[in-house]
Amino acid sequence: MPSSVIKYFSYEEEKQVLFITFVSGITYVYKAVPVGVVNGLHTAASKGRFFNRYIKGHFNYKKLRTKKAF
Repeated sequence: MPSSVIKYFSYEEEKQVLFITFVSGITYVYKAVPVGVVNGLHTAASKGRFFNRYIKGHFNYKKLRTKKAF
């Protein structure tokens, strides 16, 4: 899943919750995301472009954690 913006993502289908961790190290949880949107993200050639077009601003979200310094 190479992306210059998204490090990785996971999905809890029963709860329709999408977790996205960005390359910055910050993770957000997006609520009420249909499985079709997640499938689109999974197959998108550009994860960042797909995110900006179909997820950002379309679903309620919460910031889960901030980047930790190691």
